[in-house]
Amino acid sequence: MAPGGAERPPLPAPLPARAQAEGRAAAGSDDAAVLRAMQAGGGLRLLGLRAIIVLVLLMAAQAYDGSLHALSHWFILGLYGFGTVWFGLGERSGGARATRCSWAGTGLNAGLAVYVIIEHMLAGGGAGLGADAVSRLPAFLLLLQTGLSMRVAQTLVFCGLVTACWSAAFLAGLMRPDLFPGPDTFPTAQVTGLATFVAAGLLVVDGVSRLRGAVTRALRMEHERARLARFVPDPVALDLAAEEGGSAPGVHRRHACLMILDIRGFSRLSREHPPETMVAALLAVRGAAQAAVAERGGLVDKYIGDAVLVQFVVGPPAAQARAALACALSLRRRIAALNAARAAEGLFTLRVVVALHAGDLLVGVFDDGVRAEYTVLGPAMNALSRIEAQAKAAEIEVAASGDFLDLLRGALPAGIRAVPVPQATLPEPLTLWAIAAGPGA
Repeated sequence: MAPGGAERPPLPAPLPARAQAEGRAAAGSDDAAVLRAMQAGGGLRLLGLRAIIVLVLLMAAQAYDGSLHALSHWFILGLYGFGTVWFGLGERSGGARATRCSWAGTGLNAGLAVYVIIEHMLAGGGAGLGADAVSRLPAFLLLLQTGLSMRVAQTLVFCGLVTACWSAAFLAGLMRPDLFPGPDTFPTAQVTGLATFVAAGLLVVDGVSRLRGAVTRALRMEHERARLARFVPDPVALDLAAEEGGSAPGVHRRHACLMILDIRGFSRLSREHPPETMVAALLAVRGAAQAAVAERGGLVDKYIGDAVLVQFVVGPPAAQARAALACALSLRRRIAALNAARAAEGLFTLRVVVALHAGDLLVGVFDDGVRAEYTVLGPAMNALSRIEAQAKAAEIEVAASGDFLDLLRGALPAGIRAVPVPQATLPEPLTLWAIAAGPGA
């Protein structure tokens, strides 16, 4: 409707480079917190899972004698059972020892998987489907167990070790067929098994990575929501927390519609009336503003003397503009009703000016280490004060910028029209429009 038009000044940087560096330095601690959150409460259950896997391997080895299980085989399984429980208990201790035990357990898992696979290959790999399945069972079970540790690096190492050793044994069998029985079925059986394991490994690694990423985002959102909830209602906090932040924690670059309400001649009235009377009048206007803003889903940013700064940051820009305009019109009706009540009591009436503008801003909690404050920053804020000053000078009750009206695409409420104010002195590309009411508005 009204050309809002042109390039806008860049937004200021949210925080200095030092703060950004501190945020990056905290990434490692955040990652550790994610790992702790994902592993919380699973200590004894994971330890129990290790014991169950050992029992499954023992039963499978007993049920299918596809390998020549000598006494050493059972000794190795027993040694693995003891070792995995030992390392599992060590992981519960925390600290550097837990990390060492975790890596040692991963190496132990990979060693057992490789041992069972190669032992079966030496004893007759490919000779029977049941025996083949049993020989590969440890690799897949231990892959899942390693993945459940939620450590992506260790899962990758496990997959890499098993794949490398399995591939090396397979290549050795191709070059020296006499080493492995069943030369007719050996290549097909091993290629199928190896390809299946690689595919399963990729799926597990991808799943663990996605899960950790989802938990990281969830924890970040909750931290952000809790931070914002100190200053804004939950719907606004959730909406802001749901998007990726800017270069500073708690600060977001997004579009917002702004509204400011100012009482005309407040200084003059303060000289003419007692302080108690002025305070009562100011609180009445603030009450009307708060009610109108809450009704339309806006947020009172702050009270500045006799002015009220309001922002609409939730939803797409067009929805923000519709809510802000509806709030401004509601405010006009509420102030009119307030003045009627004051006149009936013999009190002086109040005149206000409401200005509307829109633009991209930095929105969020700005914390300098001493004081934290939720607010909006950017060129649109400076433009809003200019629009308000021009609206006062032109004796306009409700004014809007061309940028704001562009968001409405000419869809004004019934009985409302926008009238250009050509005499306004605003820097390019700002334009001023008066929101005039027709019959029934």
